[in-house]
Amino acid sequence: MSPQELQAQLRPYEIELSSKQLQQLASYYQLLVETNRVMNLTSITESGEVYLKHFYDSLTPMFVDPVLRTQEVQIADIGSGAGFPGLVLKIVNPQLQLTIVDSLNKRIKFLQTVVDQLQLKNVTLVHARAEEFGRQKAMRAHFDYVTARAVANLPVLLELCLPLVRLQGQFIALKGAQGKEELTAAQHALQILGGDVAEVQTLDLPEAAGKRELVWIKKVRTTPNKYPRKPGTPAREPL
Repeated sequence: MSPQELQAQLRPYEIELSSKQLQQLASYYQLLVETNRVMNLTSITESGEVYLKHFYDSLTPMFVDPVLRTQEVQIADIGSGAGFPGLVLKIVNPQLQLTIVDSLNKRIKFLQTVVDQLQLKNVTLVHARAEEFGRQKAMRAHFDYVTARAVANLPVLLELCLPLVRLQGQFIALKGAQGKEELTAAQHALQILGGDVAEVQTLDLPEAAGKRELVWIKKVRTTPNKYPRKPGTPAREPL
């Protein structure tokens, strides 16, 4: 997918990229490839693949929810890795108040370089385990949206992410074709943590690049204070 093809694919969703945004994505791509030579950020490095499987894919929540496209909301991206989907969403909607959490400091340093070079404002980068971040009083029930892409199975993700979502806010899990399957295994976690399934959106990526399932979880009850449990426990003993 070329930058021009990305632009064309986004138009039906009322997303129009400015020349500045296209330039920011191009700079992001260059930084990603350069840094990837010395540090493992992604196995996908060919330009067309990055534009399709990282950039386009990161923007799929905007296809469903116009608030993400246009409004100034608080969003946290958990286990963001090389910045997907958080930084791509931020480039396309500069009004987003973005917090990125990742457990590897060298990835946070890479993201800081991207933020600085792209001159992105209102981006907070946090080096922390998601479990530790979720226990900070100021962060609990703080965010309108929380996203996670390719981080863990849904029962684990719910424990890491739902404590951060404000009441009536949304957690968005960006999944491959296994989203609905994972949702079946996550019913117990949903009940305990205060979430309710709002929607599961199935999308076909362009160029026959596979299916995506966006699992939207609405926070309908306060998450008990004991969650998330200490680092490592949610993955070892999922709810």
